[in-house]
Amino acid sequence: MLDAACRARERAPVGNPSSPHAEGRAARAALDAARDQAAAALGADAPEIVFCSSGTEAVNLAVLGAGRPLPPGRSFVTWAAEHQSVLGAARQLSLEGHTVHLLPVDGHGFAEPDLPDDAGLVSLGLANNEVGTLQPVAEVAHRARELGAAIHLDCCQGPRWIRPPIELADLASFSGHKLGSGPGGLLFARREARMQPLMYGGPQEWGRRAGHEDVAAAAAIAAALEICARERNSQARAARPLAERMRVALVEAGGRLTGGEPRLPNYATAAFRSVKGEDLLLALDLAGVAASSGSACASGSLDPSHVLLAMGLSLDEALGSLRLTAGYDTTPGDVERMFHVLHSLSLHVRG
Repeated sequence: MLDAACRARERAPVGNPSSPHAEGRAARAALDAARDQAAAALGADAPEIVFCSSGTEAVNLAVLGAGRPLPPGRSFVTWAAEHQSVLGAARQLSLEGHTVHLLPVDGHGFAEPDLPDDAGLVSLGLANNEVGTLQPVAEVAHRARELGAAIHLDCCQGPRWIRPPIELADLASFSGHKLGSGPGGLLFARREARMQPLMYGGPQEWGRRAGHEDVAAAAAIAAALEICARERNSQARAARPLAERMRVALVEAGGRLTGGEPRLPNYATAAFRSVKGEDLLLALDLAGVAASSGSACASGSLDPSHVLLAMGLSLDEALGSLRLTAGYDTTPGDVERMFHVLHSLSLHVRG
């Protein structure tokens, strides 16, 4: 967690921002300050900031909230390699009778930018959460505008390393833990965006999300957004050589690199035919190296990565995926230790 975001969370008042007493007024002031801070970091206006409980809620508020009011003859459009929160919301829209188009991605995970003519709401990730591929956001947004469709950008993955282009979006979702601020989420929603709330009750968050706001989470995510806006360029420069070294290690260990360029600067991902992802994770974890296989949101599942399958990888490769990412505190020594662990594991598997 970023230190400043952690401090902002700890300092936040605990009162109800809707209450008129002193504690409530203090909480309201802190919430308003967080909203202003988040808006400034994103280049948005304060009324366009909606605080949520998580990135998943922010995605669902965007997809379901803007997808349900679509007029007849207009569809929801997304891609097969999107995050499960997007795909799950898409399935729900389909169950409710809405037309949903699930478009393909190529072998590197890039979204095919051709949109159906009936598109009414388009949802695209800024970067793929499993392989780090940066999506053709500008091209897709331009085509959506031509069709009169709204566009949602899933920006949960990437804002620590690249600028989220919210000027291209009507809606954009963010995740606190991906920003380094801990639990919490945020939705950027243009004032004119046509949306329905997911929860009903009070008038909180401009009537777009009822319920007692989590002031501590709002303060933390706002601080993290400000830090990311200030430091992302320098952090990306520091992460690139570390990620390149990790990609070399993955290839030398027998992996096939996944994803394409451009990609997030801290990502190194590969698929292995000769060993399961769980075995790789165990060996790395025993050596003190934190890694993942597929999406953390799918941990505990024995199913292969839907992202890799959508990219055309075999079942064996999809089950043998490995994702390594450089963090703010990753050092060259950490990468070298990972390199030696993978090299030893490769010799063991091949021997």
